[in-house]
Amino acid sequence: MPRVVRGGLIQATLCEPVTSPVEKIKRAMIDKHVALIAQAAGQGATGCLSAGAVLRPLLLRRAGTKWYNLTEKIPDGPTTKLMCELARKHGIVMVVPLYEEDLAGVYYNCAAVIDADGSYLGKFRKMHIPHCAPGFWEKFYFRPGNLGYPVFTTRAGKIGVYICYDRHFPEGARCLGLNGAEIVFNPSATVAGLSEYLWKLEQPAHAVAISTSSAPSIGQASKIRGALANFMDRAISATRAGSFWQPPASATPTTSSSPTWTST
Repeated sequence: MPRVVRGGLIQATLCEPVTSPVEKIKRAMIDKHVALIAQAAGQGATGCLSAGAVLRPLLLRRAGTKWYNLTEKIPDGPTTKLMCELARKHGIVMVVPLYEEDLAGVYYNCAAVIDADGSYLGKFRKMHIPHCAPGFWEKFYFRPGNLGYPVFTTRAGKIGVYICYDRHFPEGARCLGLNGAEIVFNPSATVAGLSEYLWKLEQPAHAVAISTSSAPSIGQASKIRGALANFMDRAISATRAGSFWQPPASATPTTSSSPTWTST
């Protein structure tokens, strides 16, 4: 019998001016995400993916040391602990993008993976760090990831993570497939005009590649192998066969939302 995985993709605008104190921005964004996570769970989500960053605006347009104050330890930081509590409360698997501090002055674009019982499973650090015009100055903020391409066994299945710019490189997606990933989550924040045409090419291509290059699976679990959930300015996903899905415009307002998608 097929497994049904219902995913919630959270989209949230920044709810404080970028000129506000960092702690005020952080508190407001946490409160907003807590409400959206509850909304996704209320719609029956099995797993939940937040946008490219839970606590911060898109940092890439300019360099500023102010935003270093948003970094946290993972998993010992307060936001990861809060998200573990929410995962346990709602019974959902969560992928939570955060700005990680590893050591003093050593920062990563990272995503924590939390199982539906609230247990922290591990993290993925973004591997590919762009640094180019017209405003992607990421090397000011992040080091390249050094954890490889881990796959996490969750209540929703075996999941992997690819972050934003990573999606342009097929090798990592293939590694995740070979490592047994059934679903790959790709939290992103980007500019539609620059890469929108690629979204409908890369995600289905990765899904097909994962399906054809993944380690053997047994039973009906193989039916969702290679599904991808990608987050841009709209929520989209690609199934194992490479078909493309996105919710109708009414499901993704310009402010914030928690649309859900289903894969079998």
